[in-house]
Amino acid sequence: MGANDALHPPFRLTERERRYGASARGDPARTAPHHTPVHLLLTLSEISRRANLSLSTAHRLVGELRAWGALDRSEDGRYSIGMRVLELGAPEPQGLRLRNVALPFLSDLHSALATDVTLSVRDGCDAVYVESLRSRHGAPVLTRLGGRWPLHATGTGQVLLANAPAEVQEAVLGGKLKRFTPKTVADPETLRRTLAEVRSRGYSVVDESITAGAIAIAVPVRGPGDRVVSALGMTIRRGSCPPESVLPALSTTARAISRGLGSPSAKARVQV
Repeated sequence: MGANDALHPPFRLTERERRYGASARGDPARTAPHHTPVHLLLTLSEISRRANLSLSTAHRLVGELRAWGALDRSEDGRYSIGMRVLELGAPEPQGLRLRNVALPFLSDLHSALATDVTLSVRDGCDAVYVESLRSRHGAPVLTRLGGRWPLHATGTGQVLLANAPAEVQEAVLGGKLKRFTPKTVADPETLRRTLAEVRSRGYSVVDESITAGAIAIAVPVRGPGDRVVSALGMTIRRGSCPPESVLPALSTTARAISRGLGSPSAKARVQV
């Protein structure tokens, strides 16, 4: 396999597709599930319908995409975006290193607190989950690997937005702020004040912004030059514990990841 082969899925044309052209198969890129907030997992039939492909063609292409790593198949037979797509779509080259450095610490945090743990990066005006560890006892939230949400609506998203360039912040503040629940921050001035608070105190607490009964807490993860490269988040059931009670563990984990990524302040800080 050549260098270019590693970057493209191995699609093979059938005789019908050779005879009638690309329209016989549809656009291969449309075959992969759309990781929107609502549809994070799709059945084969749903993929076939959305991509406007016959079931047999969708079955073959999904098989090739899965073999290549572009799709993952869950135990119930539904498909989601695979790590190969996340790797190719990483907003910056250190995206893969971020996940490799973070995963052992995320696993420890997940085991210690038995709750949902996520790691997000910013892609434009969205927060994308590059790692998501679920708990049987966690809050009922959609935090699947590869999931994408508007920055203003999630804990990790607010951390990323609060530390994003000014032009990104103004683009979000000047755009439509979608409301998912009555508690979603959908007013530009309220969001501006919220982002200032996140920068000042160093963490975000989002109460039932996406899902009723869930509270998200998030802190920044820093890299070289102490630039915020990611956000570490945790979701708890509302009323299970005070949100600030998990901050020490969350912050310690974020510092450990930051230290592994080369953050000067994380390296210099003495752990007590």
